[in-house]
Amino acid sequence: MALTQEKFYTIEDIYALPDGQRAELIDGQMYMMAPPNFRHQKLVMELSAVIHRYIKSRGGSCEVLPAPFAVFLSGDDRNYVEPDISVVCDKNKLNEHGCNGAPDWVIEITSPSNPQRDYGIKLFKYRTAGVREYWIVNPLTRIVNVYDFEHEEGTNQYTFDNDIPVCIYKDLSICISNLLLES
Repeated sequence: MALTQEKFYTIEDIYALPDGQRAELIDGQMYMMAPPNFRHQKLVMELSAVIHRYIKSRGGSCEVLPAPFAVFLSGDDRNYVEPDISVVCDKNKLNEHGCNGAPDWVIEITSPSNPQRDYGIKLFKYRTAGVREYWIVNPLTRIVNVYDFEHEEGTNQYTFDNDIPVCIYKDLSICISNLLLES
């Protein structure tokens, strides 16, 4: 009896998707993406804005790039992700197509349809690719998991009401509840 062969996808398959259809590619497996809801987009906007203001106020050169923004994590044609927010400090990784290599900081806002992807597959992939810091923001539970891949002691869980310390910027902390009140 012959085994069925699993299909592996490449970045060419991502680019061949119909207009408006979004997907990510992790180790040759394609994961379709549903359109984000209002709460998701509100969090992306507010977090991106506070991070951008912080970097610019200190004369920093890191780029804050909200989705959809292509990240080619592994330098191959089998890994393509669109983190909700990417902070890239090495300008040599950036070109007109996106980011080639790991961003310094990645923030993912979970969606009700696939939180396991952010907590499992992407957590492992971001860590092994060289992301320095990874946040998983869950709007339903109002919990933020922070992973400091450079210094394991920075890995922790917070609520939206906590001042959440940013691992790559020692003098920045973010209270998500305050961001949502201000808008």
